Amino acid sequence: MKSPLHIINRLWQRTSDHFRRKRFAGALEHLHGPSVLHSRPGEVIAIVLVRNGSYYLDTFMTYYRAMGIKHFVFMDNGSEDDTIERIMQYPDTIIDRCVLPLAEYEGLMRAYPAETYGQERWCFYIDMDEVFDFEGRESHGIRGLTSYMEAQGQTALVAQMLEMFPKAALAEVADMPFEEALREFRYFDISTVDRFDYHSPEIEFSALLRDNEASNSDIQFCFGGVRGKVFDEACCLTKHPLIFNGEGVTPAPHPHLSMGVSCADVTAVIKHYKFANNLLGRDAVTLSSGAVAHGEDAARAEVMTQSADLSLFSLDARRWNRIDTLYRAGFLNSSESYSAHLAKGTP
Repeated sequence: MKSPLHIINRLWQRTSDHFRRKRFAGALEHLHGPSVLHSRPGEVIAIVLVRNGSYYLDTFMTYYRAMGIKHFVFMDNGSEDDTIERIMQYPDTIIDRCVLPLAEYEGLMRAYPAETYGQERWCFYIDMDEVFDFEGRESHGIRGLTSYMEAQGQTALVAQMLEMFPKAALAEVADMPFEEALREFRYFDISTVDRFDYHSPEIEFSALLRDNEASNSDIQFCFGGVRGKVFDEACCLTKHPLIFNGEGVTPAPHPHLSMGVSCADVTAVIKHYKFANNLLGRDAVTLSSGAVAHGEDAARAEVMTQSADLSLFSLDARRWNRIDTLYRAGFLNSSESYSAHLAKGTP
């Protein structure tokens, strides 16, 4: 029998969720694009949470268009630069806006586009400072990946985040254009990654993963990496960036995962360029706004402030080459079945 306190807590949680959703709905604005997205079966819809993303936009759109993504749904969290005006110039884009605090409403901001525009469609969650890469990207595009997952009956892809950095001190490259940063930030460090089995109870949010299936038992959730090494951040490096939002799937209840999914046996990489675009300045703005979604921001800003010549480069750094390098390092999981699918060509 459940205790009165348990019942009270559940009632309070339901009431709180109700009012959060009501406040979110009241704050939501549709700024641009169709209110109903008519996409074809098999097409992938990119879902992008953005705030002041103009710095990344041209390079971002060029890269993902080349990958085969046509539709882009942006959820703007209060951009103060020309992000919105510039996105409007691109075809096949939708912009919704919600300026509520990210720390409290991020889950709803990420779920809404999938629920509104991506029912029974492939939804691709990506941030503007992230470069998604996978085996077969150049030869087959994202359709090579989704067609394989469809054939296998899989509804989610796991990707590991790889923090990219330059050899130079971070302060020296703070104002480097994004296109140039993609060339100069060519190093990564996975010497201090903490790894857990996909269903390990040691994962803080393991309850959210309980009903997910991982078709490859070697797939792990990873934490830390170079940000843990330098800033003592216990950041999660593992995501479900690509999901099929069908029956039984709950999209993005957590920034890094969806629920009710069956994960593919192959994994991908997300090259993360967090340290481009003057991170220290951006952290200062985020902290002053009070809308901090992750508690590591203040500690990281303190370390960067105290060390003007701070660099993430060390003897443990490795230079980016190709996906196979990460397979061999055990950071990503390969699949003979997926490689055979690519060899046959994409429908």
